[in-house]
Amino acid sequence: MVLLLAATVLLVVSGCAALLIPQSSRWPNAVGAGGAVSGCLLGLIPAARTLLGVPSSSLHLAWQIPGGSFFVELDALSAFFLLPILGLSALAAVYGSEYLLAYREKKWLGPPWFFFNLLVASMVLVVVARNGMLFLMAWEVMALASFFLVTFEDETDSVREAGWTYLVATHLGTAFLLAFFLLLGRGSGSLDFDRLGAAPAQASLLFLLAVVGFGTKAGFMPFHVWLPEAHPAAPSHVSAVMSGVMLKTGIYGLVRLLSVLGPPPLWWGWLLCGIGVTSGIFGVLFALAQHDLKRLLAYHSVENIGIITLGLGVGVLGISTGSPTLAVLGFAGGLLHVVNHAIFKGLLFLGAGAVAQATGTREIDHLGGLLKRMPWTGATFLIGAVAISGLPPLNGFVSELLIYLAAFWGVTFTGSATAVPVLGVITGLALIGGLAAACFTKAFGIVFLGEARSDHATHAHDPGVAMRLPMVVLAAACVLIGCFAPWIVAALAPVIGTATGLPVETVRANLAPAMRPLLFVVLGTLGLAVVTALIAAWRRWLLADRRVEESPTWDCGYAQPSPRMQYTASSFAQPLTDLFGLLLQTRYRVVPPVGFFPRVASLATDTPDVCSEYLYRPLFTGIGRGLSSLRWLQHGRVHLYVLYIALTLLILLIWKLG
Repeated sequence: MVLLLAATVLLVVSGCAALLIPQSSRWPNAVGAGGAVSGCLLGLIPAARTLLGVPSSSLHLAWQIPGGSFFVELDALSAFFLLPILGLSALAAVYGSEYLLAYREKKWLGPPWFFFNLLVASMVLVVVARNGMLFLMAWEVMALASFFLVTFEDETDSVREAGWTYLVATHLGTAFLLAFFLLLGRGSGSLDFDRLGAAPAQASLLFLLAVVGFGTKAGFMPFHVWLPEAHPAAPSHVSAVMSGVMLKTGIYGLVRLLSVLGPPPLWWGWLLCGIGVTSGIFGVLFALAQHDLKRLLAYHSVENIGIITLGLGVGVLGISTGSPTLAVLGFAGGLLHVVNHAIFKGLLFLGAGAVAQATGTREIDHLGGLLKRMPWTGATFLIGAVAISGLPPLNGFVSELLIYLAAFWGVTFTGSATAVPVLGVITGLALIGGLAAACFTKAFGIVFLGEARSDHATHAHDPGVAMRLPMVVLAAACVLIGCFAPWIVAALAPVIGTATGLPVETVRANLAPAMRPLLFVVLGTLGLAVVTALIAAWRRWLLADRRVEESPTWDCGYAQPSPRMQYTASSFAQPLTDLFGLLLQTRYRVVPPVGFFPRVASLATDTPDVCSEYLYRPLFTGIGRGLSSLRWLQHGRVHLYVLYIALTLLILLIWKLG
């Protein structure tokens, strides 16, 4: 615990030092990034030791703040979430040290490093806090630090709008959490987590408050609207951290506080499964319809949060029905997907940042042919795309396989009250996987394959070592988790035990049904690697004594093919956007070809977020109109404002005395 607190202090101090250094193009970058990497590596030591079996440690100090105390604890569940938080943040800091240099002529780099280090420190405090007041303070610091990072390029109107959307959404979520802790603390007489407990009559209300409060941060549909706005606006290394690990603090909060609400009724699991299926399917559908690469990735975060929620929902169903195998496999899949999503989504956002910086655009339709010009970025992006699509043998497949196994177990060995929702989980997960594969075929194919569609793409090149290295490390992690899946899943037993309340021995026994399929994954991976190596060796042997020439790809007989003849993002996705047109409400702008040799023809699509368009925009417009009728109260006369305050105090005094 001492090492972890020292790491947190190092993060904050180095961030402050970067802020205090006078405007310079080099030193704030070096101090901020160096402090972030050092702090994260220092914090990884106690987190790894706890996961390897060192007993939990805690620190409890009294505070003068009502209901508050500095109560922190590092147990297996906290250590599990710290691992991706600190690991991905360290890699993002290395990447950011080169990425931010592009802004050194027009921006002071001290503030972004101050807020980045503060964001990492606050996330650490969120997952080790064991007092409601301390938790909410860390939660608020995390929200404000990320807001200032999102608005890094605040000279752009769209960035400012994204920042305000994020700020409003995150504080609405915090309001629900405040109500959650106030109700929970009032019933328990304390805000310390080890003394919290909910009366059965209040448990369901508290659960709903937690789902909205934590779900807003996690990006549950329909509370996700801030996510596709804020993540593309932030610098790419910040997008990686926000999408890869900051969203997971919402998942952490839900898992941690489920244990204090008592035995869950069956409908809690149904609700989580419903949220998971909805978020997963809508997230991937909206991603499929996007033309902005980072916005596409942001919608995939909604999809993957849905997959994690599916795992947790199945796990809660297992606890409700007294089926330890269902609970263990569900939580194992959900929790492992937390780490997997941090790895491949961090990788994809870093790759998107490298593409955007090399080409000056994030528009998919302006790219193409980048694999030849950016081989490192293209190869690592491809690994991330395969992993996020849930294809074997990479890490995304392993966690989704665990959720499938849990669901098949639920269908086969439990009653109809559980079998029906888990059947929906199987169907939803299969649909999500298929659509995700289609979406990343579009993203990788149009961005990296074919011919360059613009000058932006023609002159692109790979970034430097500091930006390449984190992408290579994350791509390697995607492969290694797939290769060592049985042993990694077995090591999760203490974490699953903390989340479910089951003894570690029981967890290990109920993980057994997953071990054989996972072993087959490893053997299949090894077999695939051997076959690939043999084919490569055979090809080399065949070509050893022959003359090898390069020629253009077959062009279907066209006399003058051009890059404009390739598929665009709109035309590639059109069959699927048409199929789900009722849900997506895609708008088309079509200029059809006319005559035998048409000179002009085009297809463009625009898919607005239905929740923003048909739910939040009318709601906030109505609230704005309603509040505008009260503008007569605000007229700029100070003496009348003093009168308002005096009247308010008088009314409160009368109410108190009465």
